[in-house]
Amino acid sequence: MANNVDMAQAIKAINPNAEFRYEDDNYETIQWLNGTTPISKADIEAKIPEVEFDNAMADLRFKRNAKLAETDFHGMSDRTMSTEMATYRQELRDLTNGLTTVEQVNAVVFPTKP
Repeated sequence: MANNVDMAQAIKAINPNAEFRYEDDNYETIQWLNGTTPISKADIEAKIPEVEFDNAMADLRFKRNAKLAETDFHGMSDRTMSTEMATYRQELRDLTNGLTTVEQVNAVVFPTKP
C-alpha cells in the first residue's frame, strides 16, 4: 500500500465524511469510526493513483503559478510586454495541458525565462 497520506487521502477522496484511524499503513488495521461505512481495500488501492496524480498536478500548478507571479508586472497597463515574455507566460500556462500520469507531470521541464 502507499504511504499513510495517500491511503488517508484516497479514503477521503472516496468519502469526504469518512472517520477512521489505522496504524502502520496497513489496511487491516483500519477502524471505521462513528458509523462510517467501510471502504474496500480494492477501492482504496484503485483510488491511490488518482490521488497521487492530483497531488503531482497541484504541486506543478503551484510551481507554475509562482513563476507566472514573478512576471506579472510585465502585464501591467503602463508596460509593454515583449513577445518573448508573452510566449514564456503562455508556455507556463500550457504546461499542464495533456498530462495524464504522474510520470508525465514529473518529467515536465519549465521553459526558460527570457
